[in-house]
Amino acid sequence: MVDQRSAPGVALRDDEVRRIRERLGREPSIVELHAFDAQWSEHCSYKSSRHHLKRLPTQGPDVVLGPGEDSGIVHLGEHGGRRYGVVVAHESHNHPSQVVPFEGAATGIGGIVRDVLCMGAEVIAVADPLRFGRVEHPESHQRYVARSAVDGIAAYGNAIGVPNLAGDAYFDEGFDDNCLVNVVALGIVAEDEIVHSFAPENAAGWDLLLVGKATDPSGFGGASFSSLSLDAADEQANKGAVQVPDPFLKNVLMRATYRVFAALRERGIVPGFKDLGAGGIMGCSAELAASGGYGADINLDEVNVAVEGMAPEVIAVGETQERLLWALPPDVTPAVVRIYNEEFTLPQVAFNARATIVGRITEEKKYVLRHRGRIVMDVDVDFLTGAIRDELPYQPAEGFAPAEAARPRADLGAEALPLLERVLAHRDVCSREPLYRRYDAVVRGATVIPRGYADAGVLAPVRGSRLGVALAVAGNPRCGRLDPRRAAELAVATAACRVAAVGARPAGLTDCLNFGNPRNPAQYGEFVAAVDGLARAAGELGLAFVSGNVSLYNESESGKAIPASAIVACIGTIGDVARTITPGFKRPGAPIFLLGNRAPERGGSAIAELLGIDDAVPAPSYAALRAELALLRRASEEGIVAACTAIAGGGALVAVAKTAFAAHRAGRRLGVTLDQPCGFHEAPGFVLEVADEARFAALARECGAVARRAGAVAEMPCIAAGGERREVDELMDCWSRPLEEIYP
Repeated sequence: MVDQRSAPGVALRDDEVRRIRERLGREPSIVELHAFDAQWSEHCSYKSSRHHLKRLPTQGPDVVLGPGEDSGIVHLGEHGGRRYGVVVAHESHNHPSQVVPFEGAATGIGGIVRDVLCMGAEVIAVADPLRFGRVEHPESHQRYVARSAVDGIAAYGNAIGVPNLAGDAYFDEGFDDNCLVNVVALGIVAEDEIVHSFAPENAAGWDLLLVGKATDPSGFGGASFSSLSLDAADEQANKGAVQVPDPFLKNVLMRATYRVFAALRERGIVPGFKDLGAGGIMGCSAELAASGGYGADINLDEVNVAVEGMAPEVIAVGETQERLLWALPPDVTPAVVRIYNEEFTLPQVAFNARATIVGRITEEKKYVLRHRGRIVMDVDVDFLTGAIRDELPYQPAEGFAPAEAARPRADLGAEALPLLERVLAHRDVCSREPLYRRYDAVVRGATVIPRGYADAGVLAPVRGSRLGVALAVAGNPRCGRLDPRRAAELAVATAACRVAAVGARPAGLTDCLNFGNPRNPAQYGEFVAAVDGLARAAGELGLAFVSGNVSLYNESESGKAIPASAIVACIGTIGDVARTITPGFKRPGAPIFLLGNRAPERGGSAIAELLGIDDAVPAPSYAALRAELALLRRASEEGIVAACTAIAGGGALVAVAKTAFAAHRAGRRLGVTLDQPCGFHEAPGFVLEVADEARFAALARECGAVARRAGAVAEMPCIAAGGERREVDELMDCWSRPLEEIYP
């Protein structure tokens, strides 16, 4: 009898092993145990989350391809008679980045880039929402993780020549033992050239072509490792489950693959193509075959390896980076092999890297692995890859609700300006430039607004076209700790507002849901509540989720889970990048308006933490937000929005200050005089400079939006309100310095 103890690293439960044994009618082999362990892990199967995720909206007029393949696709627009789509994927690499932060974060970028590439797309951008622990102490492990993860992202993204367009970072003690490294990637593809993650019709007998790095033991057990709580006793084994990145090989692989795309399109070939991620060769080939209604027969002896004598389960399931798998007609395969091995000389780029035929697609829906002349795995492919479901009990999450009498004032009035310096210096409000300046933001030459210069980064990805793509992320863990449902709603609303602030139309969403142990009813209840919040917000705003990821078991060995962290990315589209709203005040005397930001609650805000305030998390007013987004879009199309900043971290007064900072960075030493109170509560909204006040007011009435005139742009470089004033230069210094020591 084979038991789990004879297969080190296997995390299958006893009931799962019994189910496998009963279905096979025999004892599973060691290779089969490892294969099911990877394929049935939470990371691959979504067994605790898939049925809840069905509540998320995934269809809409902008959706070209929803969830289900390696990436989703949002319609961008037309150019030269062709329709173009933005390919987007969103993943997590949390456990690896906590254990080996440089390599873990770097391979997170590597994996998400492959997910986009495999849809037939040219990769155009990456983003990195990050959550780290307390980094105040210079020698702390938390600071080491925070520095090394950022360095890993920079080293990989810069080497492959893809700009880092967006991201954010929070620092909270809840992430001391479990950092979050979420990653997003964008690609551009003509909609008639999309490649799919499954073997196409009539593919029986096609070759399975493995391309890339030589398979090695790194990353063995990675899927199951990412589906368990981290345990200090397993530190060395955990490190062995982290893959080793090779961005320079990836750079060559990407360019060779673009050449293969062109060659296949010239011949009218529609291939299957998939990234080798969790589960390695086994996971990728099984899913590629099963998704098309086929089986697969793989000969592990044909796999290019870095170390001779590896066990078959390591070759089959190891998650070595920089690998791809094609399903191709046999008469086409030799030409593709020549492109990789001869034209782009993969064997000379890295040891034993190459394109090699490792198997074939079969009509019979069996998944077979061969090694040294014997069959080491023979299972029904649908049983291996089919949906496995855990119906787990959960405790409904209750949001924090203070007594009405204890609720603080929504605005601080004359008290606000003296507090502004403290809020600007808050670790979650201050400038992230020391972090993102490590990243190349303009490589490829298509960047319109680089990261950090506005609420969203903007690209013009289609050569010769004025079509634009905006990308922003959001998700406040302080809100998640108080109310997972409202925090998720705010993440959707804030991400949408951020892309709208640069003149883009929110067109699609992705999510990465980072939570604790689903077998803890309270922690699982937080996840369920967050899904409800995402579903409500997206539905209210008419947006769809086109891709996403779930990362569970983010807890320490003591059982302490991270704050509930639903992280959302929003993709916006721009018909003409010439109409992009650039940041920073423009003209002295121009009126400044506030939209939204009415909710009185300040739960989860920076000011609440600074002043020790207990309050509820703001609830978005969707009818008002829809009207405000419509107003902003119409006003931007008419060219009467001169500057715009979305209200988020730090609240409306911080948004005013950041708009002044953007003007200073552009050489316009302007300030602002405020006639109305601007506080620090962080409900969604906008601060705008308007070029035509009368027309803007008329549009507000037509859209049913309430726009409040808050003041005017001033020639003097200071912020004045309630008899108080602060120099913009001094405020910028407070805002710019806090992370300098951490990211020198």
